[in-house]
Amino acid sequence: MTSIQNLNLRRWLIIVSLIAGLGLGTVLWQGAIGQDRPATGEANGVEKAKSLSRAFRAAAKQVIPTVVKIKTTTKPMRFEGGGSSRENPFKGTPFEDFFRDDMPGNRFYHPPIPRREGLGSGVIIDRSGIILTNNHVVADADAVLIELADGRQFKATDIKTDKQTDLAVLRIDAGGSLPAAALGDSDAMEIGDWVIAVGNPFDLELTVSAGIISGKGRALAAGRRANFLQTDAAINPGNSGGPLVNLDGEVVGINTAIASSTGAYQGVGFAIPANLAKWVTSQLIKSGNVQRAYLGVGIGEISDDVARALGIDRAKGVLVTEVFPDTPAAVAGFREGDVILTFAGHEVGSPRQLQEVVERSPAGSKQKVGIIRDRKPASLTVVVKPLPGDFGLASAPLGSDDRRNGDSPAYSNSELGLEVGDLTTELAKRLGYEGFQGVLITDAEPDGIAAAAGIRSGMLILRVGNKIVKSVDEFKAALKTQSLEKGVLLLIRTEGGNRFVVLKQE
Repeated sequence: MTSIQNLNLRRWLIIVSLIAGLGLGTVLWQGAIGQDRPATGEANGVEKAKSLSRAFRAAAKQVIPTVVKIKTTTKPMRFEGGGSSRENPFKGTPFEDFFRDDMPGNRFYHPPIPRREGLGSGVIIDRSGIILTNNHVVADADAVLIELADGRQFKATDIKTDKQTDLAVLRIDAGGSLPAAALGDSDAMEIGDWVIAVGNPFDLELTVSAGIISGKGRALAAGRRANFLQTDAAINPGNSGGPLVNLDGEVVGINTAIASSTGAYQGVGFAIPANLAKWVTSQLIKSGNVQRAYLGVGIGEISDDVARALGIDRAKGVLVTEVFPDTPAAVAGFREGDVILTFAGHEVGSPRQLQEVVERSPAGSKQKVGIIRDRKPASLTVVVKPLPGDFGLASAPLGSDDRRNGDSPAYSNSELGLEVGDLTTELAKRLGYEGFQGVLITDAEPDGIAAAAGIRSGMLILRVGNKIVKSVDEFKAALKTQSLEKGVLLLIRTEGGNRFVVLKQE
């Protein structure tokens, strides 16, 4: 190799070394810089958090202009002339006649009930000025003042309410178009979905709290005819009537109640589903009241023991505990002990679900009902009717005196721990069992199987298994077909209606 060739070779080696050194230096520099930069996974996590934050921000920005503050005022109440609406506190004592309310100088003093003020929230659902809120926010109020998000105030000119679902619709005349929220599909919400609650808790205007849907289908006394959404988004006094909103800015519920031992938020809140609110508000706006359809049956949950006694492989559907006479169910041929699986093509897994789907059916419409009867699938067709105003009102409660039947021989069963007797005409009238046939429970041993299942004296046994019993003799005969080991199925009548009970030897 010539000297010139050696020189060129050395030059190339130097150039390659420089290039390699620069490459290594770049890698080392990038590594050092990378110590101050978040790792790729961390950067992705931050971006996802920011994305969720933007979603919350967009949903809040969309709904806040539609949320209103509702202030209510109730006038002071006074008793005319200081008269009494209370009972004589000495009634039933030897001093009763000395303190009658109609005697001079003995009119009991009642301090007046002072003026009351209330605070709640609502949401505009129509640009013309229609507002959706809770019934309990405006109930019994003498004046209702609406304050919009922009600070303007208006008196509610029209108030329509539905106590059954705790919903109310108000109307204001704002002299123009208002921002309105969209009602979303509450059925599409799933446990774990993000939501925000907007309202005026503790008079803190337009407060937004975030959480998730933590439960569905909850039953509360606050709304007898609603399956509530449960959320852990903070709801406090003043939030009632405000919207629960999904990340698309749609109202999926109306905040209604909290579960609390202190009166303040403790992690569990409830909202009326928007789909129910749509149905109720459309009727309130149109006619001022809510017309519901009905079947005319008493219904209950199915326990595992009852399911097995009825020959069902698992607890499912809704149990018919009573069929009221002269009702759509009676005409369609429903029977006590039927298990309703579907109504109008909808599966029903709880009494509330069945009640909801029946009530929303058009009055006069024919509906198919899928049932299990005598351990076999069957189908019925029912024509639902409008719910009468007095349907379902409780009958007079059972008296506590003279529940025993001394007019006919009693039958005592030591295995069950109960004693029964024939139901006489006199006892039926006295105990509120007129029109019913069965055997009267005259005694239940405190430590017996029957008492452990909730059976008490004064209740009426209508059926044993699938056999109707009208006398003590029929009751004894029906018991022979039952086994305590497998479970004795009884249909019991109480002051609250009918229910099935299984007596089983543990």
